[in-house]
Amino acid sequence: MLEKLHAIKDRFIQVSEMIVDPEIISDMPQYIKLNKEYKELGLIVETIDKYISIINNISEAKDILKNENDPELKELAKIDLEESSEIKVKLEDEIKILLVPKDPDDSRNAVVEIRAGAGGDEASIFAGDLFRMYTKFIDSRKWKQELMDFSEGVSGGFKEIIFSVSGTDVYGFLKYESGVHRVQRVPQTETQGRVHTSAASVVVLPEVEDFDIELKESDIKKETYCSSGPGGQSVNTTYSAVRLTHVPTGVVAQCQDQKSQIKNYAKALKVLRSRIYDIELKKRNEEIAGQRKTMVKTGDRSDKIRTYNYPQGRVTDHRIGLTLYSLGEIVNGDIDKLIEELQIAENAEKLKTG
Repeated sequence: MLEKLHAIKDRFIQVSEMIVDPEIISDMPQYIKLNKEYKELGLIVETIDKYISIINNISEAKDILKNENDPELKELAKIDLEESSEIKVKLEDEIKILLVPKDPDDSRNAVVEIRAGAGGDEASIFAGDLFRMYTKFIDSRKWKQELMDFSEGVSGGFKEIIFSVSGTDVYGFLKYESGVHRVQRVPQTETQGRVHTSAASVVVLPEVEDFDIELKESDIKKETYCSSGPGGQSVNTTYSAVRLTHVPTGVVAQCQDQKSQIKNYAKALKVLRSRIYDIELKKRNEEIAGQRKTMVKTGDRSDKIRTYNYPQGRVTDHRIGLTLYSLGEIVNGDIDKLIEELQIAENAEKLKTG
């Protein structure tokens, strides 16, 4: 193990020298990649240094116990050996987690898409509730949120809403939210008090840079139209809304949030680029899922991942069988516990597969 840890330290030194090389700095994609590796290795190296120091303490304590005749000194060495051995075990566990291969997209920003599913008007209201939940979660982490596109429901909420989130390791947290979310409650329109089940789907895409996905202008079909409100009626008379179609893949993205056609075009292009990148990402995840017994990260977006049961005040995440009786806090944005447990399950699965 020590040999591997020293190799990591050597790589950290190598990367730290490379990121100040003028040639590397001038190559922005390479510089960004190396800078990210430098930060990740820095966290690991800090723990490795502590581990090596503890190994040296243990070795010194063993030498004293073996070769020293002074009873008092031997007693101190015995205490030091016991304490250092306990710390060694904890640090080994930390290092195992730190060495778990990270998703290369975890540090990216994200594009989140919420769509009403089965359940009519109640599904649109639920989609609005999910948007509110994520907005509060985003605020709690001091991230930045920007609306991209939306279509309001007739009775409230949204038929569809798309927004971007920027901050530290955004995709690494929000990727666990991809899938079908189900709600069980008495709708506002229900006169007999019966519990209904409705659903909404959430898709979380990693936001990609221009150099990650090269799009040719000749491959993009651009259409403009008037922005619309509830029911589809036009809300302005200028063709500011933009719809982009990537002809080779058939992927479509649109934006009508801004009054400026130029700004809507830029936002739609960002979504289009992320959706095209996601096609390859999905293929990669399917390969990984085939190797693992469980895939809690993003999974199949047609899978039911979570149920919000209002009569019982509970939320159940079906991927890991976790039930929390704190629905009120969760729908108000406190989803940290859910994400934390999903991260733990994912890391445990990675450790099992070596």
